[in-house]
Amino acid sequence: MTAFASGERPTAWGTLACELRSVNHRFLEVGVRLSDDLRALEPALRERIAARIARGKVDLSLRLRAPEGGAALELDPQRVRELGQLAQDLAARFPALHTDFATLLAVPGVLRTPTVDPAALQAETLELLDAVIDEFVAAREREGAKLAAVIRERVEAIAAIAADVRAMMPAIRAGQRAKLEARLADLAMPLDPGRLEQELVIWLQKLDVDEELDRLDAHVAEARRVLGLREAVGRRLDFLLQEFNREANTLGSKSVDARSSAAAVELKVLIDQVREQVQNIE
Repeated sequence: MTAFASGERPTAWGTLACELRSVNHRFLEVGVRLSDDLRALEPALRERIAARIARGKVDLSLRLRAPEGGAALELDPQRVRELGQLAQDLAARFPALHTDFATLLAVPGVLRTPTVDPAALQAETLELLDAVIDEFVAAREREGAKLAAVIRERVEAIAAIAADVRAMMPAIRAGQRAKLEARLADLAMPLDPGRLEQELVIWLQKLDVDEELDRLDAHVAEARRVLGLREAVGRRLDFLLQEFNREANTLGSKSVDARSSAAAVELKVLIDQVREQVQNIE
C-alpha cells in the first residue's frame, strides 16, 4: 500500500529529519538510508518498523542536520594549558618563535565539538520514528478504508452472481434433460426406461454445481469477516481469492448453458478486480 509521512525533531546535536514512504509489495521489505551519525541505530529502526508494518516495500530516510551556524565549539582548557607550558619551555631556546591565535586554534584537540550521547540520540530518534509511523499508519488506514469499500462491493457482486446461478440451475437441468430425452427419442433402437433414467441421473450429476455454489457462499462470508478485522488481512484475502478462482473455474468447466457460462466469466472478472485491489492493502 502506498503511503508517505515525515517529521523533524530538534536535539542537542542538531535536527533529526525522518521520511517514511512505501509502495505495494507482497511482503515486508525495508530499505534504510541513514546519515553517518545514525548508522549504529539501523537494527533498532528496522525492528521498530517491522513491529508496526506488515506489508509493503518501505523506505526509511533519516538524517541528523547540524545546527544553523555549525555545531557549537568548545575550547579544551587542559589542552591549552599544555600548549602554553610547552611555549614557555621553548621560548628560551627559540626567542624568535611566535604563535598567533589562529594557529593555536588549528592545533588538534584545542577545539572540540559536543560529544554525542549514543543512548540519548537513540531515544530521540526512536521517538521521532514512532511519531512518523503513527502518521504513516493513519494514512494507510484511510486509504485502506477506501479500498475495503471497493473490495466489499466486488464481493457482494460475486455473491449476487452465485445466487443467480443457483436460481437458474433447476431450469438449466430441466432443459438439458428435455434436450437429451429428445435426442434419445430419435434413436431407432428402443432403450430400457430404467437404464435411461439411470444414465440421465448420472449425466445430470456431472453437471451439478451445488457444491461449488455452497463453497462460493462460504468464501463470501469469510471475505466479509476478514474485511472487518482490525489487523493485516492482505495475505488472508490472497488465499481466499485462490479459492474463489477455483470455484469459478469449476463452474465454467461444468457449464452447458450460455447463462451459466457468462456467469462464470463475470465471476472471474470480479475476482481479478479484487486481486488487483488486494495487492494494495496490508
